[in-house]
Amino acid sequence: MAEFTRQRGKRQEDGGLGSVLDLLLANARLVLGVSGAAVLAVATLAVKRLIDRATSPRDEGDPKAEQKTLEESWQDLALIKATPKPPKKQRREDLSEPLLSPVRPPAPGEACKPKVCSAPPETPRVESSPLCCLTLQEKLLSHYSSQLAVPEVQASLAPQLARSICAQLQNFLRSKCPELPFGSLFLSGPLLDGLGALAADHVNLMLPVVLDAALWNLIPGEDTVVRNPQYWMIKRTDLEYFPRGRSPWDRFIVGRYLSSNALNETLRKMLVASINWPAIGSLLGCVIHPVMASQELKLEVKHDQVELSITLFPVVEMEDKVLLAAPPEGLVENLWLESFYRAEVSKVKELDAGDSGARQHCLRILNGICKSHPALHKLSGSPLTHVVLHLSATSSDWAEESLADRFQQVLEELVSYLEEGVLPSYFNHKINLFCKLLEEEIDEMGFMVYRAISEPELLLKEK
Repeated sequence: MAEFTRQRGKRQEDGGLGSVLDLLLANARLVLGVSGAAVLAVATLAVKRLIDRATSPRDEGDPKAEQKTLEESWQDLALIKATPKPPKKQRREDLSEPLLSPVRPPAPGEACKPKVCSAPPETPRVESSPLCCLTLQEKLLSHYSSQLAVPEVQASLAPQLARSICAQLQNFLRSKCPELPFGSLFLSGPLLDGLGALAADHVNLMLPVVLDAALWNLIPGEDTVVRNPQYWMIKRTDLEYFPRGRSPWDRFIVGRYLSSNALNETLRKMLVASINWPAIGSLLGCVIHPVMASQELKLEVKHDQVELSITLFPVVEMEDKVLLAAPPEGLVENLWLESFYRAEVSKVKELDAGDSGARQHCLRILNGICKSHPALHKLSGSPLTHVVLHLSATSSDWAEESLADRFQQVLEELVSYLEEGVLPSYFNHKINLFCKLLEEEIDEMGFMVYRAISEPELLLKEK
């Protein structure tokens, strides 16, 4: 009897709850419309089923009762989640408009035309990007091959033009300045050494200056007025025993030091006024003219298939040092810049040959990305090479399949160097390769590289 009373009371409660729900749903249809009322009905039904199971007694003899109740609860929750979302809330400016436009009664004699419901517009298909399914390494290789690789025609034509111009310039110097012991001109740069040229548009032309080691001596940059270990001075020695004029390079001495600026000015006059570039250009099928406004010794070459810039550098090799006639801007004109480019290329290739590594491939990708990025172009070249060399001293796995891991590790190392504002040279730790960068440039590059560590795709977007 008590059980019956309890069940009856439950049915009465259910009847009262049902009446409330019917009233609520009827009003909801007026307020929310048919679709909104349907959403509310499904959700209410699921909640009511949860309440029923919570208040109904469990069968103590059924060991799966609790598991069954949980499964039914998950189904009801899934039912609630699967219900369609109600219509989007109207904007504030739409609230002033009536929800339903008043129905205009038909005019006498006007027939009521049945309304034809137009078919819903077809949902456009969203094509997934193929890069979404690629790994980082595949994205890097795809980006390099499609965006950064130099076309084969340009990659072969540009060095060929540069070598032809090199031979013409070599013949001119030997005939014009036979007293100056220039060495054989040779080409240099990423386009020829394979460390990441973005385009076949630049080549360095190296002009060796042969000095007598008995008459010249190197002075470290720390012992000069600039106190910069990256620059050197070349001093003329033993003038008491070997007076001025003994060396053919004495004509370029300023204050007992071989002046890189004086040598560059002499070569500039030759390039501008003494060489018949139109005749050489017509012979090679291109247009050649020297750049007047540049501090460097530059030639611009225009061909039908390529435009090339050639920079001429007088270079001195003494005491295992490679010094370029590239003085800094200012009043000091006797300084020679120490270059590590040859050592960088040689060391990277040596390490790759030793462990079949992919350092060169990694550098080509990094250099291509940085050169094409407006905020990172000053990091390309030597800074990236020295970061890779520093990292090679601690990371031994440079296999091709680990290219993506090493790429991200280079970015992490680069961020730490940018935070300190110091990137020591791999060959001379006294030299800071970031010394010419402004603080604002370092901050901008550091922020960009820091973001790229967690989202490398930022560097792969087209600029």
